[in-house]
Amino acid sequence: MTLAATSIPGYLAGTWSIDPAHSDVSFSVRHMMVSKVKGRFGSFSGTIVTAEDPAQSSVTAEIDLNSIDTNNAQRDDHIRSRDFFEVEKHPTMTFTSTSVRADGGDFLLTGDLTLKGITKPVTLKLELNGIGPDPYGGTRAGFTATTEISRKEFGVDIDMPMDGGGVVIGDRISIALEIEAVLATA
Repeated sequence: MTLAATSIPGYLAGTWSIDPAHSDVSFSVRHMMVSKVKGRFGSFSGTIVTAEDPAQSSVTAEIDLNSIDTNNAQRDDHIRSRDFFEVEKHPTMTFTSTSVRADGGDFLLTGDLTLKGITKPVTLKLELNGIGPDPYGGTRAGFTATTEISRKEFGVDIDMPMDGGGVVIGDRISIALEIEAVLATA
């Protein structure tokens, strides 16, 4: 299916800045083989460029890995360490899109994710939640995006085996983004 701006309600071409106060970058990972631990990043930025031809649109984003919050300071410090993110050497995670294509009523956004100095392609399932005016005279757009990555493919390869089998931390990381962006004015 091809993308057509006329088929997207309220679509506007332009450059948008991610509003971190109204956005959320979060993740979950299997813990001790029985549950999932969730976390989020409090500091991130990004730019979305919606082109006249939606298929030519692009996204760039950067996440400050120091801003991790799993609701446990000791765990957060461990995740910042060399065992996981090694934030002293790799303080950010970045995403640069390479393509966007229609997927039914939603979209697939493919790009290069760089974490811990390793770049791999990832595809996010992307939903455009809407575009409309805000109470300050501006225009906002909302997006939901999800994907899953292997932490080991990005060099976060610590294994912490459990007595009796299994591992403390799973390999698959589910990522969920709730993004609100503000259209730049001339």
